[in-house]
Amino acid sequence: MAKKVDVKELLDAGVHFGHLTRKWNPNMAPYIYMERNGIHIINLYKTAAKLEEAGEALRKIASTGRKILFVATKKQAKDIVAEYAKKANQPYITERWPGGMLTNFVTIRKAVKKMSAIDRMKQDGTFDTLSKKEKLAVDRTRAKLEKNLGSIADMSRLPAALFVVDTLREHIAVREALKLNIPIFAMVDTNSDPRIIDFAIPANDDASKSIEKILSYVSSAIVEGISERQGAKDDKEDIEEEPKVVKSKSAILPNEDDEDLVTTEKSVSEEEE
Repeated sequence: MAKKVDVKELLDAGVHFGHLTRKWNPNMAPYIYMERNGIHIINLYKTAAKLEEAGEALRKIASTGRKILFVATKKQAKDIVAEYAKKANQPYITERWPGGMLTNFVTIRKAVKKMSAIDRMKQDGTFDTLSKKEKLAVDRTRAKLEKNLGSIADMSRLPAALFVVDTLREHIAVREALKLNIPIFAMVDTNSDPRIIDFAIPANDDASKSIEKILSYVSSAIVEGISERQGAKDDKEDIEEEPKVVKSKSAILPNEDDEDLVTTEKSVSEEEE
């Protein structure tokens, strides 16, 4: 079970600050507490409840061994998302979203395999046989692939869920996930539409402190799920390694004394007759 969210900590991190009132999305009305100085204030009690709900769902997904893809390309979120995604050992996209990343996953996998092929070339000496110009071109291709796809190199299949920071900015990623029915977890600010998000967390998605607070909780829940899976695996291995009790032949078959006793009883009964 994921830990409880402290509303005071959310307040200190500035999670409650929304956008200007003129930029709001009316569908966010249930999560808005009040308006102050032309800015909407988010109801942190609802944020805490939604964050706990999302954390529990992410923990369950992580305990099955499936991957959660983190998406955040805005400047203030990039480094934070990369840091916490690495802690939870999950793939992430912090550069430009590659179009068709989900809907055309086969092609994206080919690009990742190309990166692996270049690495093999360097290891087996094929790279050294190339001309200087060819080496330069290969290095540039490798660097470009690493920048855009290096963080998803270990993702061999479609993710079980998406975690998005700023759904308006990452609208292409959201649309692709919706098309493939992939569950979406997202930090939703007052200018976003929470209806298209499966697990919407009403929160300030512009301040780095707010993003870090939400991401730290989310990554902890995922790590907890992974630990549960590992613990279950270890228990299963222990059960399999327990020595099986094999009954000895003497325990199954009667011994010679028992046979003699049966024979004696039989002869006595015959004499009496």
